[in-house]
Amino acid sequence: MLKSDNPERFKFFPSPWIVVATASILLLVVVALAVRNINREAQHMSRILNEKGAALIKAFEAGARTGMMGMMWGGNQVQRLLEETARQPDIVYLMVVDRDGRILAHNDRAKIGRVLADLPAAGEGERWRLTKQANGPQTFEVYRLFKPLQGAGRGNRRGMGGRHQDRFCPPGMSGQGNTDWCFPGDPANSDQIILAGFDMAPFEDARREDIRNTITISGVLVLLGVAGFISIFWAHHYRSAARSLQDASAFAREVVTSLPVGLIATDHQGKIAFFNAAAANITGIGFDQARGRRPEDVLPAHWSHLQDALTRGQKIIEQEMECPFAPDRTVPVSVSASCIVNEDGHFVGHVIILRDLAEIRQLQATLRRTEKMAALGGLAAGVAHEIRNPLSSIKGMATYFGNKFPEGSEDREAARVMTGEVDRLNRAISALLDFARPSELNRRPTDIPQLLSHCLKLIAPDAAAKSIVVRQDIDLPPDYRPLMDSDRFSQCILNLYLNAIQAMPAGGRIIIRARVDEDAALHLDIRDTGPGIADEMQSQIFDPYFTTKPKGTGLGLAIVHKIVEAHGGRIDVQSRQGEGARFHITLPPLPAANAIPTNSEVTRAE
Repeated sequence: MLKSDNPERFKFFPSPWIVVATASILLLVVVALAVRNINREAQHMSRILNEKGAALIKAFEAGARTGMMGMMWGGNQVQRLLEETARQPDIVYLMVVDRDGRILAHNDRAKIGRVLADLPAAGEGERWRLTKQANGPQTFEVYRLFKPLQGAGRGNRRGMGGRHQDRFCPPGMSGQGNTDWCFPGDPANSDQIILAGFDMAPFEDARREDIRNTITISGVLVLLGVAGFISIFWAHHYRSAARSLQDASAFAREVVTSLPVGLIATDHQGKIAFFNAAAANITGIGFDQARGRRPEDVLPAHWSHLQDALTRGQKIIEQEMECPFAPDRTVPVSVSASCIVNEDGHFVGHVIILRDLAEIRQLQATLRRTEKMAALGGLAAGVAHEIRNPLSSIKGMATYFGNKFPEGSEDREAARVMTGEVDRLNRAISALLDFARPSELNRRPTDIPQLLSHCLKLIAPDAAAKSIVVRQDIDLPPDYRPLMDSDRFSQCILNLYLNAIQAMPAGGRIIIRARVDEDAALHLDIRDTGPGIADEMQSQIFDPYFTTKPKGTGLGLAIVHKIVEAHGGRIDVQSRQGEGARFHITLPPLPAANAIPTNSEVTRAE
C-alpha cells in the first residue's frame, strides 16, 4: 500500500457552512429544473389539446361541407353528424353558436336554442381557453369561426343551393323551412362559432403522474446530494463526536435524572438498574433501596398484569392506577412501559414511566367545582331575589293577622310560627346572596395571630359548652402583616371553627397551626378529632347545598372555598372516618406590612 509523503494534504474536511451552502444550491437547481419540467408538461398538454380540437373542428367542417354540398343534407343530418362526432372519447361537448351566443347545434339537443353567457371572441385561427360548465368538470375549450362551405365558388353555391331571406342554405333546405343551418350573406364569411370542449381529467392525471415522477426523481437527487455532503460532514465531525460522546452521555443522564416524570429501567434479568429522582419522590423509595429489586416490589399488587402484557410484547401506554406505595400513602399514577430491544433483536430490559396524577386530578376537581359554583352562584342570585320579596309580604300578612287574635290563642301562635319560619328562610336567603355576591376584597395589612384569636373568642362559649379544648400553634415572623380582607377571612375561619365544634358534640380537640414557608406562602391548618368525613363525601363538601347536618344549609364550606379562592389561595381537606378532619388553607405570597412604607400606598393597594 502506497503512502503519501504528506498525508495531511489528503485530508479535506469542508466547513459545515460550505456543506449547507452547497446542499442549498443543489436544492435550488433541482427545484428550478423540476418547475421548468412541470411548466413544459403544461405547455405540451395545451398544445396537444389545441391541435386535437383544431383537427376535430376541421373534420366536422369537412363532414358538414361534404354532406351539405354533395348530399344535400338538412339541419337534422348535420345535427346527427355533430352528435356522432362528439361521441369520441374525452369530448365533453361540441356546439355551434351565432354571434349573439344562441346555440344553433349541440351534442345535447336539450341545449339547442339556449344563449351562451360567456361567448369568446373568435377569429380565423383556433384559440383555446379553460372553462367550466354548470355543475360540470373543467374543460379545455377550442373555438374559432365556423365555415363549413369556405372555398366553394359563389356560382356553384347558387347552383347547388339557394337564397332564403338573404341566407345561404345548402341544397334541399331552401324553401322547406329548414333554415337552422342557413348562413347569412356569404358563407365564406360566416359569423357562426364552433366550440369543442375536451375533458381535462386524463391529461391532468397524466400531468400529475409526470409531476409525481419529477418530484420523486428530484427528491432522490436531492437526497443523494445531501447524503453525499452529509457523509463528508460526518467524516469531518467524527473525531469531535467521539470526544463529545462522554459529555453527551453525562448530559443525557442528567436530563433523564431531572425529568419531572418517574423513570425506571430494568436490566435483562428484570431487576431495576436505573431509578431517577422523580420516581423516588413518587414511590417514596430511594435509588439505593430500589437498585437490584424487581418492579413488582416497587409497584406492589399492580405490576403483575403489566408484566404479563410486556412479556407478550405489548406496550403499556398511560394506564392509570392507584398505587399504595406505603401503608398510609396511595398515589394516583399513570404508568407507561415497553420493552427495550437492541439492534440485534435481543432483549435488554424494560423502561417504565410513572406520572403523578395527584395534582392533575386536584386541578380537574377544582376546575369542575369552580364551574359548578359559578353556575350555581348566578342561579342563586336570581332565585334569592325572587323569593325574598314574597317572604316580606308573607311575614307582614302573618304579623297582621296574628295581631287580630288574642294573646295565647292557637291562631296567634300559628301566626308566630309562620313569622319565625319566614325569618329562617330569610336567613337562608341571606347566606345564599353572600355566596352569589362577587368576592370584592378590601385588603388591609392583617395581624394573623390577632385574627385567629379574635375568632376563637367568638366561638369560645360554644367550645366550652361541649368540653372542646382548643390549641394554637402560631409560627409567624413578628412583623408579618399580609394584605388581605380581614372581615371576609374571619368569616372563613369562623365557619371552619363552627364546623369543627358541630362535628364533636361529645367533646374533643381543635388544633390550629399557622406558618410561612420558604416561598413566603401562608399555611393554615384547622384540625379536629371528630368522626371525620367519608371518602365518597370529600369531593362534595365544598359544593353548594351539600350538607350532612339535619339543619345545615350547605353553604358554609362553599362560602369558605369562595373566600379562599378570592384571595388566590387553595383549601384542601384530608380526613379518615374515626380520625377527624384537617382543613389546610394555602395562600400565595402576599406583601407584608413592612413592605408598605406609607399609609398612602396602603390606600392605593385597597
